[in-house]
Amino acid sequence: MRENPEHGKKNYETFGVMERGMTMVIDKGLGRNMFSDVIETASDYIDCLKFGFGTAPLYQTEILLYKINLAKQYGITVMPGGTLLETAVQQDVVSSFFNTISRLGFNSIEVSDGTIEMSRKKRTELIREGKQRGLRVFTEFGKKQSGSFIDAEKLAYTMDADLEAGAEFITVEARESGIGVGIFDKDGECREEMIDNIIQTVPDARKLLWEAPLKQQQAMLLRKFGSNVHLGNIQPTEVLALETMRRGLRQDTFELGVKEPSADDFCYII
Repeated sequence: MRENPEHGKKNYETFGVMERGMTMVIDKGLGRNMFSDVIETASDYIDCLKFGFGTAPLYQTEILLYKINLAKQYGITVMPGGTLLETAVQQDVVSSFFNTISRLGFNSIEVSDGTIEMSRKKRTELIREGKQRGLRVFTEFGKKQSGSFIDAEKLAYTMDADLEAGAEFITVEARESGIGVGIFDKDGECREEMIDNIIQTVPDARKLLWEAPLKQQQAMLLRKFGSNVHLGNIQPTEVLALETMRRGLRQDTFELGVKEPSADDFCYII
């Protein structure tokens, strides 16, 4: 059963165990008013908010701080996109990156190499630097190029090393489009054999967060793993719609509500 956390008091210790699945939202440029509306209506079902790619530096500082602080007031983990850290690595300004995001109030980072090549040593250094600065660390596996696949054995190796270095979750790359990259084909459909190979190979499938921006992808992963699968790159306006699928309150995953042992605890009145 997915229980609603008390307002502003999400229990992060339950992430990664069977009791709760995580929803990571991607923000590609919401203004103050729309952002406030999303937080007001859907914050109970948002666990992590990512400022997509390199959008964070483009905001007026006042607006960026407003969004970061409002999300944190509701117990939401907030991070800049992994591409921003990749840019800092490429430009050799990693120390300035960490100083700036800490000063702004971000409480998490994403370590990725979807655009650049990064050594195992460097990846470990970035994870450890984030942990030393008191940040939650998510990592990402997979390339952003169209047509790229997920190599299960490489993912398993990377995942094991990332967790050892201090990462909490490993995100499976699918970009914000979910089309022709990672576990999704050119039509956005799930490559189920690839997914099966991944979960049979990785050390702990519960530490995977699957980017799944499209409804049919979310529905497939929910049917495969259950309502508590970790899902990412969810559009801000789709948070409640996703939550209905988690709870079996939508045709796409209606069977989840029927099969859920605690379903009788709920009485939905329309």
